[in-house]
Amino acid sequence: MFKLQAILSYKYIFNGCNILLYIVLTAKYALNLISLVVDIMEKTCTDALPLTMNSSEKQETICIFGTGDFGRSLGFKMIQCGYSVVFGSRNPQMSSLLPNGAEVLSYSEAAQNSDIIIVAIHREHYDFLTELAEVLNGKILVDVSNNLKINQYPESNAEYLAQLVPGTRVVKAFNTVSAWALQSGALDASRQVFACGNDSKAKQRVMDIVRTLGLTPLDQGSLVAAKEIENYPLQLFPMWRFPIYLSAVLCIFLFFYCVVREVIYPYVYKKKDETFRMAISIPNRVFPIAALTLLALVYLPGVIAAILQLYRGTKYRRFPDWLDHWMLCRKQLGLIALGFAFLHVLYTLVIPIRYYVRWKLRNITVTQIANKDNPLSTSSAWHSDSYLALGILGFFLFVLLGITSLPSVSNTVNWREFRFVQSKLGYLTLILCTAHTLAYGGKRFLSPSTLRWCLPSAYVLALIIPCTMLVIKFILIMPCIDKTLTRIRQGWERNSKISSALNGKTDI
Repeated sequence: MFKLQAILSYKYIFNGCNILLYIVLTAKYALNLISLVVDIMEKTCTDALPLTMNSSEKQETICIFGTGDFGRSLGFKMIQCGYSVVFGSRNPQMSSLLPNGAEVLSYSEAAQNSDIIIVAIHREHYDFLTELAEVLNGKILVDVSNNLKINQYPESNAEYLAQLVPGTRVVKAFNTVSAWALQSGALDASRQVFACGNDSKAKQRVMDIVRTLGLTPLDQGSLVAAKEIENYPLQLFPMWRFPIYLSAVLCIFLFFYCVVREVIYPYVYKKKDETFRMAISIPNRVFPIAALTLLALVYLPGVIAAILQLYRGTKYRRFPDWLDHWMLCRKQLGLIALGFAFLHVLYTLVIPIRYYVRWKLRNITVTQIANKDNPLSTSSAWHSDSYLALGILGFFLFVLLGITSLPSVSNTVNWREFRFVQSKLGYLTLILCTAHTLAYGGKRFLSPSTLRWCLPSAYVLALIIPCTMLVIKFILIMPCIDKTLTRIRQGWERNSKISSALNGKTDI
């Protein structure tokens, strides 16, 4: 008997090692495939918009005040693109590490060599510019500075610069690009450069320089927008904050809910130590529930918005602020949900090599050897295979949604294709994952025997929001309601039609 148990133990360990090997190989191939797709998309984008613009004509001279990291990196990039660069410094003789081909002079001498001066110094050192007011008169000053915290000063640095040297034309630009991005290449960071200024011609000249450097300029209007542009680099994952907080609260609640049901309850009533379930079993319940709930929350704001439009009879009224913010965070919610789905898959694949599972299977095997064989149940086989098939299909579409949300992939499809994948296939993914959860519960769904301290199984909680949302969505796509909603989204207004009818009646 002991020999049989040892053989079975080695067998399970060997199978577990094979499973881990398959996981590693599958993950490696998946990462290689995603990397290949991203490389192809980036190459396509690079071919469409070159990093540098070759020109047979000699470029103009650009003056840069400041020889710090950003000033040197920007000057090096400009020299690569054909510009002549002159640096202005307090101590020209002490300046070093400057790019080859650049000239360093004093501030006043450097300013006389160009009409465009990039001020790459901190705001607290702007005072010396008042002494150069006559030299700088009529020139374009490009402010690239940032602050240490949001709203550090009453006015923006660019507006302060314009007040300090009133005879200049100030343009805010380049503050959203780091020195590292300029050195390593634009593809390693965001290409977008926000620009604003009161003088349209000066702003256009700066935006032309941005394009020549292989970056993408975005016109943000007048210099009033400079404060918002300066606050942008200081924001830490602004669109991720709400999804992260929500997912953290959801996971903590579900974890303690499962601990109460599966650890505390057995200890109180049966004096059994089930604390080991907190490592694998309980997380493998929390992650799929969080994934399904967050996926439902991705599409729930669209349903709420449709109900509001039907109730109001118009699309020309703003949604509440909380709903607007919710709709802007849907991509982040979906990516976090995909991460939880990946964790669920990994936790499920390592189940066969767990000690508890191997111990349980060994006892079942020994019991079956001592007794008669257990006959195959076709209905149980169908139930198990259906549950697994729905999970596999749902996870596949989940991964597809995540891949299409990558900028390098979404930029290669048109709006209709992107909407089809994210909307139609998204709802199909939600349906499959909900059906996967329902199949997991099977006959145990809402069974009184599963209640512990009147608390239902954790997977029942996962079905509340998805099922509610799918029922409402099914009602909204009914022809009589969908027709009205489509007309509203095309510009039809219920109140305007009523008022027109009343006006016509009054005229008669």
